[in-house]
Amino acid sequence: MVGIPLPPTAINDGPPVTPRPSATVLLLRGADPWELLLMRRPGGADFAPGAYVFPGGSVHSEDAQSPDEIRAAAVRELFEEVGILLARRSGRIARDADCRAVRSSVEGGATFTEALRRRGLEPAFDRLALFTRWITPARLSRRFDTRFFFARVPGGQVVEPQEGEVTDWLWVAPRRALDEGTLTLVYATRAVLESVADEPSAARLVARARRLKHVPVVEPRLVETESGWQVVR
Repeated sequence: MVGIPLPPTAINDGPPVTPRPSATVLLLRGADPWELLLMRRPGGADFAPGAYVFPGGSVHSEDAQSPDEIRAAAVRELFEEVGILLARRSGRIARDADCRAVRSSVEGGATFTEALRRRGLEPAFDRLALFTRWITPARLSRRFDTRFFFARVPGGQVVEPQEGEVTDWLWVAPRRALDEGTLTLVYATRAVLESVADEPSAARLVARARRLKHVPVVEPRLVETESGWQVVR
Protein backbone atom coordinates (compact mmCIF):
# COMPACT_ATOMS: atom_id res chain seq x y z
CA MET A 1 0.00 0.00 0.00
CA VAL A 2 1.29 3.45 -0.89
CA GLY A 3 1.28 6.10 1.82
CA ILE A 4 1.26 9.89 1.58
CA PRO A 5 4.15 11.76 3.25
CA LEU A 6 3.20 14.90 5.15
CA PRO A 7 4.87 17.99 3.68
CA PRO A 8 6.36 20.57 6.08
CA THR A 9 3.53 22.97 5.22
CA ALA A 10 1.05 20.51 6.71
CA ILE A 11 2.50 21.01 10.20
CA ASN A 12 1.26 23.92 12.30
CA ASP A 13 3.69 25.37 14.85
CA GLY A 14 1.18 27.86 16.23
CA PRO A 15 -2.01 27.46 18.28
CA PRO A 16 -4.23 24.54 17.13
CA VAL A 17 -6.57 25.30 14.25
CA THR A 18 -10.28 24.74 14.92
CA PRO A 19 -11.40 21.58 13.05
CA ARG A 20 -13.91 22.14 10.26
CA PRO A 21 -17.16 20.14 10.59
CA SER A 22 -17.24 17.60 7.76
CA ALA A 23 -19.00 14.47 6.54
CA THR A 24 -17.85 11.42 4.61
CA VAL A 25 -19.95 8.63 3.05
CA LEU A 26 -19.00 5.00 2.57
CA LEU A 27 -21.31 4.17 -0.33
CA LEU A 28 -22.09 0.45 -0.39
CA ARG A 29 -23.38 -1.88 -3.08
CA GLY A 30 -24.05 -5.61 -2.96
CA ALA A 31 -24.81 -7.76 0.08
CA ASP A 32 -22.44 -10.69 0.64
CA PRO A 33 -19.93 -10.02 -0.84
CA TRP A 34 -20.20 -6.26 -0.97
CA GLU A 35 -18.13 -3.35 -2.28
CA LEU A 36 -17.73 0.34 -1.56
CA LEU A 37 -16.93 3.37 -3.69
CA LEU A 38 -13.51 5.02 -3.66
CA MET A 39 -12.67 8.10 -5.72
CA ARG A 40 -9.31 9.67 -6.51
CA ARG A 41 -8.71 13.34 -5.98
CA PRO A 42 -6.69 15.32 -8.56
CA GLY A 43 -3.01 15.96 -7.91
CA GLY A 44 -3.57 19.63 -7.15
CA ALA A 45 -6.42 19.15 -4.67
CA ASP A 46 -6.25 21.02 -1.34
CA PHE A 47 -6.84 17.82 0.63
CA ALA A 48 -5.28 14.39 -0.05
CA PRO A 49 -4.06 15.16 -3.61
CA GLY A 50 -3.81 12.00 -5.70
CA ALA A 51 -5.27 9.79 -2.96
CA TYR A 52 -8.27 7.49 -3.12
CA VAL A 53 -10.84 8.61 -0.57
CA PHE A 54 -14.53 8.27 0.26
CA PRO A 55 -16.84 11.01 -1.08
CA GLY A 56 -17.29 13.85 1.36
CA GLY A 57 -16.35 17.36 2.41
CA SER A 58 -16.87 20.24 4.79
CA VAL A 59 -20.13 21.81 5.93
CA HIS A 60 -21.11 24.79 3.74
CA SER A 61 -23.29 27.75 4.62
CA GLU A 62 -26.35 26.25 2.92
CA ASP A 63 -25.93 23.05 4.98
CA ALA A 64 -26.06 25.12 8.16
CA GLN A 65 -29.66 26.06 7.31
CA SER A 66 -30.69 22.42 7.69
CA PRO A 67 -31.80 20.92 11.03
CA ASP A 68 -28.90 18.46 10.58
CA GLU A 69 -26.01 20.28 8.94
CA ILE A 70 -23.68 17.27 9.02
CA ARG A 71 -26.08 14.97 7.18
CA ALA A 72 -26.96 17.84 4.84
CA ALA A 73 -23.27 18.15 3.97
CA ALA A 74 -23.02 14.38 3.46
CA VAL A 75 -25.95 14.33 1.01
CA ARG A 76 -24.75 17.40 -0.90
CA GLU A 77 -21.10 16.32 -1.14
CA LEU A 78 -22.04 12.80 -2.24
CA PHE A 79 -24.07 14.27 -5.09
CA GLU A 80 -21.57 16.95 -6.03
CA GLU A 81 -18.61 14.56 -6.15
CA VAL A 82 -20.05 11.34 -7.58
CA GLY A 83 -23.62 12.17 -8.65
CA ILE A 84 -25.44 9.89 -6.20
CA LEU A 85 -28.55 11.54 -4.76
CA LEU A 86 -29.92 10.53 -1.35
CA ALA A 87 -33.28 12.28 -1.66
CA ARG A 88 -36.90 11.29 -2.09
CA ARG A 89 -40.26 12.53 -3.30
CA SER A 90 -43.48 11.23 -1.70
CA GLY A 91 -41.62 8.35 -0.12
CA ARG A 92 -39.85 7.26 -3.31
CA ILE A 93 -36.08 7.55 -3.53
CA ALA A 94 -34.70 9.68 -6.36
CA ARG A 95 -34.00 8.03 -9.70
CA ASP A 96 -31.45 8.80 -12.40
CA ALA A 97 -33.81 11.29 -14.09
CA ASP A 98 -34.00 13.24 -10.83
CA CYS A 99 -30.22 13.28 -10.62
CA ARG A 100 -29.96 14.73 -14.12
CA ALA A 101 -32.58 17.39 -13.35
CA VAL A 102 -30.90 18.44 -10.10
CA ARG A 103 -27.50 18.56 -11.81
CA SER A 104 -28.93 20.74 -14.58
CA SER A 105 -30.38 23.18 -12.02
CA VAL A 106 -27.09 23.40 -10.13
CA GLU A 107 -25.16 23.97 -13.36
CA GLY A 108 -27.66 26.75 -14.12
CA GLY A 109 -26.75 28.56 -10.90
CA ALA A 110 -29.17 27.12 -8.33
CA THR A 111 -27.92 25.98 -4.96
CA PHE A 112 -28.23 22.29 -4.20
CA THR A 113 -31.08 23.02 -1.78
CA GLU A 114 -32.93 25.05 -4.41
CA ALA A 115 -32.39 22.35 -7.03
CA LEU A 116 -33.95 19.73 -4.77
CA ARG A 117 -36.91 21.96 -4.04
CA ARG A 118 -37.58 22.59 -7.73
CA ARG A 119 -37.75 18.84 -8.28
CA GLY A 120 -40.00 18.30 -5.25
CA LEU A 121 -37.29 16.34 -3.44
CA GLU A 122 -36.19 16.27 0.19
CA PRO A 123 -32.88 14.94 1.55
CA ALA A 124 -33.18 11.33 2.75
CA PHE A 125 -31.16 11.68 5.95
CA ASP A 126 -32.44 8.32 7.19
CA ARG A 127 -30.42 6.61 4.45
CA LEU A 128 -27.25 7.60 6.33
CA ALA A 129 -25.98 5.42 9.20
CA LEU A 130 -23.36 7.15 11.37
CA PHE A 131 -20.64 4.78 12.57
CA THR A 132 -17.55 6.78 13.58
CA ARG A 133 -16.12 10.26 14.00
CA TRP A 134 -12.54 11.33 13.34
CA ILE A 135 -10.85 14.55 14.50
CA THR A 136 -7.54 15.25 12.77
CA PRO A 137 -4.42 15.88 14.89
CA ALA A 138 -3.93 19.23 16.58
CA ARG A 139 -0.53 19.77 14.93
CA LEU A 140 -1.96 19.84 11.40
CA SER A 141 -2.52 23.14 9.63
CA ARG A 142 -5.75 21.79 8.04
CA ARG A 143 -8.06 20.04 10.49
CA PHE A 144 -11.43 18.33 10.12
CA ASP A 145 -14.02 16.99 12.53
CA THR A 146 -15.53 14.34 10.29
CA ARG A 147 -18.52 12.05 10.75
CA PHE A 148 -18.40 8.85 8.71
CA PHE A 149 -21.67 7.37 7.41
CA PHE A 150 -22.70 4.20 5.63
CA ALA A 151 -25.24 4.50 2.80
CA ARG A 152 -26.47 2.04 0.20
CA VAL A 153 -26.39 3.17 -3.41
CA PRO A 154 -30.00 3.74 -4.50
CA GLY A 155 -31.40 1.58 -7.26
CA GLY A 156 -31.77 3.33 -10.59
CA GLN A 157 -28.80 5.63 -10.05
CA VAL A 158 -25.31 5.51 -11.58
CA VAL A 159 -22.05 7.14 -10.54
CA GLU A 160 -21.43 10.42 -12.38
CA PRO A 161 -18.20 11.92 -10.99
CA GLN A 162 -17.69 15.67 -11.06
CA GLU A 163 -15.12 16.76 -13.63
CA GLY A 164 -12.15 18.43 -11.98
CA GLU A 165 -12.97 17.04 -8.54
CA VAL A 166 -12.60 13.33 -9.30
CA THR A 167 -9.98 11.84 -11.64
CA ASP A 168 -10.87 8.16 -11.12
CA TRP A 169 -13.30 6.00 -9.17
CA LEU A 170 -13.92 2.32 -8.54
CA TRP A 171 -16.12 -0.11 -6.67
CA VAL A 172 -13.86 -2.31 -4.57
CA ALA A 173 -14.02 -4.74 -1.67
CA PRO A 174 -12.27 -3.20 1.37
CA ARG A 175 -9.86 -6.11 1.80
CA ARG A 176 -8.83 -5.90 -1.84
CA ALA A 177 -8.26 -2.15 -1.56
CA LEU A 178 -5.97 -2.79 1.39
CA ASP A 179 -4.09 -5.83 0.09
CA GLU A 180 -3.44 -4.95 -3.55
CA GLY A 181 -0.99 -2.20 -2.63
CA THR A 182 -1.72 -0.06 -5.69
CA LEU A 183 -4.03 2.57 -4.16
CA THR A 184 -2.69 5.68 -2.46
CA LEU A 185 -4.61 5.98 0.83
CA VAL A 186 -4.46 8.57 3.59
CA TYR A 187 -4.26 7.31 7.15
CA ALA A 188 -7.95 7.73 8.03
CA THR A 189 -9.15 6.03 4.82
CA ARG A 190 -6.87 3.08 5.43
CA ALA A 191 -7.91 2.76 9.08
CA VAL A 192 -11.64 2.90 8.24
CA LEU A 193 -11.19 0.28 5.51
CA GLU A 194 -9.41 -1.96 8.04
CA SER A 195 -12.29 -1.56 10.48
CA VAL A 196 -14.87 -2.90 8.00
CA ALA A 197 -12.81 -5.24 5.81
CA ASP A 198 -13.60 -8.48 7.62
CA GLU A 199 -17.40 -8.06 7.77
CA PRO A 200 -18.88 -10.29 5.03
CA SER A 201 -22.39 -8.81 5.24
CA ALA A 202 -23.18 -5.21 4.35
CA ALA A 203 -26.56 -5.54 6.08
CA ARG A 204 -24.91 -6.48 9.38
CA LEU A 205 -22.45 -3.63 9.00
CA VAL A 206 -25.22 -1.04 8.60
CA ALA A 207 -27.42 -2.62 11.29
CA ARG A 208 -24.55 -2.52 13.78
CA ALA A 209 -24.02 1.18 13.05
CA ARG A 210 -27.70 1.96 13.58
CA ARG A 211 -27.62 0.23 16.98
CA LEU A 212 -24.75 2.37 18.27
CA LYS A 213 -25.69 4.38 21.34
CA HIS A 214 -22.34 6.15 21.47
CA VAL A 215 -20.44 6.78 18.23
CA PRO A 216 -16.70 6.21 18.75
CA VAL A 217 -14.50 9.30 18.43
CA VAL A 218 -11.01 8.75 17.02
CA GLU A 219 -8.37 11.43 17.68
CA PRO A 220 -5.07 10.36 16.10
CA ARG A 221 -1.87 12.27 16.82
CA LEU A 222 1.32 13.13 14.99
CA VAL A 223 4.75 11.81 15.90
CA GLU A 224 8.04 12.85 14.34
CA THR A 225 10.19 9.98 13.10
CA GLU A 226 13.44 9.72 11.14
CA SER A 227 11.42 9.51 7.93
CA GLY A 228 9.20 12.48 8.80
CA TRP A 229 5.88 13.11 10.52
CA GLN A 230 3.54 10.15 10.87
CA VAL A 231 -0.05 9.80 12.08
CA VAL A 232 -0.61 7.27 14.88
CA ARG A 233 -3.37 6.32 17.28
